[in-house]
Amino acid sequence: MHSGPEGSIPSASTITPSKAQGIQWISFCTGLGSTKSKRILDCSKASVCFNTGGDYNITLTGWMEVSTAPDIRHEMWYSGMANHFNGPDDPGYCVLIFHTTNYNLWIDCQETVGEL
Repeated sequence: MHSGPEGSIPSASTITPSKAQGIQWISFCTGLGSTKSKRILDCSKASVCFNTGGDYNITLTGWMEVSTAPDIRHEMWYSGMANHFNGPDDPGYCVLIFHTTNYNLWIDCQETVGEL
Protein backbone atom coordinates (compact mmCIF):
# COMPACT_ATOMS: atom_id res chain seq x y z
CA MET A 1 0.00 0.00 0.00
CA HIS A 2 1.33 3.44 -0.78
CA SER A 3 0.25 6.66 0.81
CA GLY A 4 1.14 9.29 -1.75
CA PRO A 5 4.10 10.49 -3.80
CA GLU A 6 6.62 9.53 -1.11
CA GLY A 7 5.37 5.94 -1.11
CA SER A 8 4.81 5.65 -4.85
CA ILE A 9 6.76 3.04 -6.74
CA PRO A 10 8.13 4.04 -10.18
CA SER A 11 6.43 2.17 -12.97
CA ALA A 12 6.78 1.99 -16.75
CA SER A 13 3.94 1.90 -19.28
CA THR A 14 3.81 1.65 -23.03
CA ILE A 15 1.52 4.26 -24.56
CA THR A 16 1.23 5.90 -27.98
CA PRO A 17 1.85 9.66 -28.13
CA SER A 18 -1.00 11.76 -29.50
CA LYS A 19 0.66 15.10 -30.25
CA ALA A 20 3.80 16.95 -29.25
CA GLN A 21 5.44 20.35 -29.31
CA GLY A 22 9.01 19.20 -29.97
CA ILE A 23 10.30 17.92 -26.63
CA GLN A 24 8.58 20.69 -24.64
CA TRP A 25 5.37 18.71 -24.13
CA ILE A 26 3.86 15.43 -25.33
CA SER A 27 0.25 14.34 -24.97
CA PHE A 28 -1.12 10.82 -24.54
CA CYS A 29 -4.77 9.75 -24.62
CA THR A 30 -6.08 7.20 -22.14
CA GLY A 31 -8.91 6.39 -19.78
CA LEU A 32 -9.64 8.54 -16.76
CA GLY A 33 -9.93 5.43 -14.58
CA SER A 34 -6.83 3.75 -16.04
CA THR A 35 -3.83 2.74 -13.97
CA LYS A 36 -1.77 5.31 -15.90
CA SER A 37 -4.06 8.18 -14.90
CA LYS A 38 -4.27 7.03 -11.30
CA ARG A 39 -0.47 6.86 -11.01
CA ILE A 40 -0.13 10.40 -12.39
CA LEU A 41 -2.75 11.71 -9.96
CA ASP A 42 -0.78 10.03 -7.15
CA CYS A 43 2.62 11.38 -8.24
CA SER A 44 3.12 13.73 -11.19
CA LYS A 45 6.84 12.98 -11.66
CA ALA A 46 7.38 11.17 -14.95
CA SER A 47 9.85 10.11 -17.60
CA VAL A 48 9.34 9.40 -21.30
CA CYS A 49 11.72 7.45 -23.53
CA PHE A 50 11.73 7.01 -27.31
CA ASN A 51 14.14 4.46 -28.73
CA THR A 52 14.48 3.22 -32.30
CA GLY A 53 16.95 0.52 -31.35
CA GLY A 54 19.68 2.29 -33.31
CA ASP A 55 21.37 5.65 -33.10
CA TYR A 56 18.29 7.48 -31.85
CA ASN A 57 17.31 7.59 -28.18
CA ILE A 58 15.45 10.39 -26.41
CA THR A 59 14.96 10.31 -22.65
CA LEU A 60 12.93 13.09 -21.06
CA THR A 61 12.14 13.71 -17.41
CA GLY A 62 9.58 16.10 -16.01
CA TRP A 63 6.01 16.06 -14.77
CA MET A 64 2.66 14.95 -16.12
CA GLU A 65 -0.88 16.22 -15.67
CA VAL A 66 -4.26 14.61 -16.30
CA SER A 67 -6.56 16.85 -18.33
CA THR A 68 -10.31 16.47 -18.78
CA ALA A 69 -10.72 19.95 -20.31
CA PRO A 70 -13.07 19.65 -23.31
CA ASP A 71 -10.89 21.76 -25.62
CA ILE A 72 -7.79 19.65 -24.85
CA ARG A 73 -9.70 16.39 -25.26
CA HIS A 74 -10.97 17.50 -28.69
CA GLU A 75 -7.57 18.80 -29.81
CA MET A 76 -5.69 15.61 -28.85
CA TRP A 77 -8.30 13.13 -30.11
CA TYR A 78 -7.18 10.88 -32.98
CA SER A 79 -9.07 8.20 -34.91
CA GLY A 80 -7.42 5.25 -33.12
CA MET A 81 -9.10 6.33 -29.88
CA ALA A 82 -12.50 5.43 -31.38
CA ASN A 83 -11.62 1.79 -30.63
CA HIS A 84 -11.72 2.62 -26.91
CA PHE A 85 -14.02 5.63 -26.43
CA ASN A 86 -17.23 7.07 -27.88
CA GLY A 87 -15.59 10.27 -29.09
CA PRO A 88 -13.72 13.11 -27.38
CA ASP A 89 -16.72 13.87 -25.14
CA ASP A 90 -16.74 10.38 -23.61
CA PRO A 91 -16.60 10.96 -19.82
CA GLY A 92 -14.05 8.15 -19.40
CA TYR A 93 -11.56 9.71 -21.83
CA CYS A 94 -8.72 11.98 -20.67
CA VAL A 95 -5.41 13.36 -21.89
CA LEU A 96 -2.09 12.97 -20.12
CA ILE A 97 0.22 15.90 -20.83
CA PHE A 98 3.93 15.41 -20.17
CA HIS A 99 5.98 18.56 -19.55
CA THR A 100 9.74 18.19 -20.04
CA THR A 101 12.15 19.68 -17.52
CA ASN A 102 15.32 17.73 -18.46
CA TYR A 103 16.46 15.85 -21.55
CA ASN A 104 19.10 13.36 -22.63
CA LEU A 105 19.37 12.98 -26.40
CA TRP A 106 21.49 10.32 -28.09
CA ILE A 107 21.46 10.94 -31.85
CA ASP A 108 24.04 9.64 -34.34
CA CYS A 109 26.39 8.59 -31.50
CA GLN A 110 26.33 12.08 -29.95
CA GLU A 111 24.88 12.82 -26.53
CA THR A 112 23.27 16.10 -25.51
CA VAL A 113 22.01 16.67 -21.96
CA GLY A 114 20.15 19.73 -20.73
CA GLU A 115 17.25 21.47 -19.04
CA LEU A 116 14.27 23.29 -20.50
